[in-house]
Amino acid sequence: MKLKKEFLLHSTEKETVLVPTGAADFSGIVRGNRTLGDVLELLGSEITEEEIVSALRERYDAPEGAIERDVSTVLEKLRSIGALEE
Repeated sequence: MKLKKEFLLHSTEKETVLVPTGAADFSGIVRGNRTLGDVLELLGSEITEEEIVSALRERYDAPEGAIERDVSTVLEKLRSIGALEE
């Protein structure tokens, strides 16, 4: 899976914003923290959910299962707005 080209990503140290272009079916803005930005950056190229979880485990110290839950939630929301190519 990967992020569709109809969505633009902008990240700062504190916030991540995902904005659809005119070609996207979704109309709105997705805002989140830097962790969301990390997930979206990883989705810049073809990647699996397991690979995203593995990459985030290397970057963050989190309780068992937390990263898996967060990644699953993010991917579910991105699917709901049509932002993923699968």
